Amino acid sequence: MGEVFKEQLVKRQNTSQDTFKRVGIVIAALILVLVCSFVPLVQDFLLFVMFGAAFGAYALMSMLNLEYEYAFTSGELDIDVIYNKSRRKRVFSGLVKDFEVMAHVDDKQYAGEFHGATETKDYGSGKTSPNSYAFLTTYKGSRTKIIIEPNETMLKAFQTVLTPRKLHKKM
Repeated sequence: MGEVFKEQLVKRQNTSQDTFKRVGIVIAALILVLVCSFVPLVQDFLLFVMFGAAFGAYALMSMLNLEYEYAFTSGELDIDVIYNKSRRKRVFSGLVKDFEVMAHVDDKQYAGEFHGATETKDYGSGKTSPNSYAFLTTYKGSRTKIIIEPNETMLKAFQTVLTPRKLHKKM
């Protein structure tokens, strides 16, 4: 069997919680500048504080612009988070054959199996869609439920490794 490589990019949708975070960051930056304007030692450097607060607010808000990249290579799934289309960080790496179960997130038949997870990680768009799947695996010492949104090509690649008993595709 030759090496199989599939890749997919999923953009995280903005939620109301993201909007609250953005507003909070702007308010915190404004409060910082306001407080610093009343401190006599900092008044001489107020212009620098304003630029620093603006830059910090921009940097924090850009961290809320997320994309997830799924890379399936010969039985191994790697998930990276990409911040503001410029910085990448690996958030998951594991063998697909080690998944205990993989099913659609709305599939009530497998809800009991996912109930035993100690952690839940959402590496999808943030909204339930027809291709929102969850899998249960042991990751970093704990049973973790991970939510992803694989396309049909990625699901077919998973089928090469997972048995029909473990992979439950939505019909």
